[in-house]
Amino acid sequence: MYDQLMIRSLYNLDETIAVDIFKDATYPWEVLSKIGNFILTLGETLSPEEYEKQGDNIWIAKSAKVAPTVSITGPAIIGKNAEVRHCAFIRGKVIVGEGCVVGNSTELKNVILFNKVQVPHYNYVGDSILGYKAHMGAGSITSNIKSDRSLVAVSYNDEKVETGLIKMGAMVGDNVEIGCNSVLNPGTIIGKSSNIYPLSMVRGFIPSDSIYKKMGDITNKIVTVQP
Repeated sequence: MYDQLMIRSLYNLDETIAVDIFKDATYPWEVLSKIGNFILTLGETLSPEEYEKQGDNIWIAKSAKVAPTVSITGPAIIGKNAEVRHCAFIRGKVIVGEGCVVGNSTELKNVILFNKVQVPHYNYVGDSILGYKAHMGAGSITSNIKSDRSLVAVSYNDEKVETGLIKMGAMVGDNVEIGCNSVLNPGTIIGKSSNIYPLSMVRGFIPSDSIYKKMGDITNKIVTVQP
């Protein structure tokens, strides 16, 4: 068992409408293949007083702000008070949590965004899960498939943890900050409350409460307690 890679170590499940998808899973990547069908089931249970069903299995909260230039392919759920900005491209199998920001020209595919996630400027997020209040700086992306199309494995300390998936982007914990123009390589796992420097190329497991400066240069955060 790899405790630091587990759902319980990365995410506060009180901060997503998708809590039930995680019930029978241990590691977050195990739910990626279930997102589409889960949305179809969950969508039919959403209150018509709070959500409007549009198009082909697209549920949009009435309190959400969705620009007229946005392209959304179902199944998808756009949560309460979310903001989806100009020319965002939502390609299906996407849950956008409450209070999220999906920015201009951002592309999402097979993704769960927990509440208050921000992907606000020119981001690509595919086959990934972003935890509560995670933020991706402008131009940062997830890379979700290896160049040789082999199965994705997570590098964890000196081990390779097999996922059995051809496509897997990043599992990003709660309150993670991703610096501008960074690339999260396939199989990246970032623990809660860690910071990734701008222009980083990230691979494997980054522990919680860390500062990632570059490959091989990861330091612990110094937490200052206010008097």
